[in-house]
Amino acid sequence: MSRAAVARASGNPLRGTLPVVITVVVIGAIGTGWLQKEEEYITPGSGTGYWLGIYGSVAMLSLLAYSMRKRFKSLRGMGSVPFWFRTHMLLGVVGPVLILFHANFKLGALNSNVAFFAMLIVAISGVIGRYIYGKIHMGLHGGRARVKELLVEAETMRTELGQEMQAASFVSRELATFSKGLDKRVPRTALGSLRTGAIIAARTRRLRVNVTAEARRLIRAEAKRARWSWSERRRREKRVEEVVRRYAAAVRKAAELTFFERLFSLWHVLHLPLFFLMLLAGLVHVWAVHHY
Repeated sequence: MSRAAVARASGNPLRGTLPVVITVVVIGAIGTGWLQKEEEYITPGSGTGYWLGIYGSVAMLSLLAYSMRKRFKSLRGMGSVPFWFRTHMLLGVVGPVLILFHANFKLGALNSNVAFFAMLIVAISGVIGRYIYGKIHMGLHGGRARVKELLVEAETMRTELGQEMQAASFVSRELATFSKGLDKRVPRTALGSLRTGAIIAARTRRLRVNVTAEARRLIRAEAKRARWSWSERRRREKRVEEVVRRYAAAVRKAAELTFFERLFSLWHVLHLPLFFLMLLAGLVHVWAVHHY
């Protein structure tokens, strides 16, 4: 990620604080409701409990708005995609919490139990999807990271290393050999990406140790010939260590990215059918409640 992107991501402290606050509030509300469930202040069939079920169902149904906003050109003037994405996440939290209170944290008839567990599965799936999304995007709905961009960054670091230390041509050559062809053999499956990522992670750790050790040896030999001071020698060692560390991190990130991209594609295939199954179960539950 560029420095400008980092600055944008870290410019608003609320972006990091707000999710924590929401998480604490939600956990506190659920904990309070669970402890009070035996008092039966709320019942599903009437009063506040009934309306909580209505509001929760509307919130879950409204989750479709985000997908519709992305897919239909006629809706593109209705707010930005980041706004709808945040709204989608908020409704995905509020809806299940309202349904939990509607049910008073208890199981009921078969149709209500099916609807309840379908909702829980969709909610858990949404949390997993948000985690994967964060792995392949730079911040909340930020620009999508690309494997090639990360590898270009890694190559830039390798070039910097060569400029910093002409005597360390071995180091530069090792990094060039390591990165050659990494962007040409991208696995087509999530399992293949996971296997490749694990192999690359192990190789980069080994590369970092070996290259850093060789770099230190070359620097110390050059320092002895050029009669550098201890501080000058140490400065160059730290510079090399930092560049090699960043290079290895960029390569690992590129390998990780391919895995999460494949995983996100699989998640999309699974999440939408689960969502419609939840809607169907909810409709059956509402119909059963009002006809029996």
